[in-house]
Amino acid sequence: MRPALLCALLIGLASPALAEEPNTYHLSLKDHHFVPDMIEAPADSKLVLIIKNEDPTPDEFDSTQLRREKVIPPGKEITVLVGPLKPGSYKFVGEYHEDTAKGVLLVK
Repeated sequence: MRPALLCALLIGLASPALAEEPNTYHLSLKDHHFVPDMIEAPADSKLVLIIKNEDPTPDEFDSTQLRREKVIPPGKEITVLVGPLKPGSYKFVGEYHEDTAKGVLLVK
């Protein structure tokens, strides 16, 4: 095998290992409020939101700006993948309790 071809092959195999791991953020729903209700995250990165519902009733993580919605059963946890995102504020709510369950993802 030619050295240039071997080098290209090795770089191609190594690149997934060099890929940046997404930042993970933990939230909970408690008394129909997100805790914390604001998350700061870096721009142009993939993010993982792990949300645990500590309330006795279901709720739904919903964000039009992030294009995500997912039901969270009581006492359970969900994972939401987002990004990479441009700088800005991305609002989210607990759709079943929008009056109190509000949050924002602040991307810098």
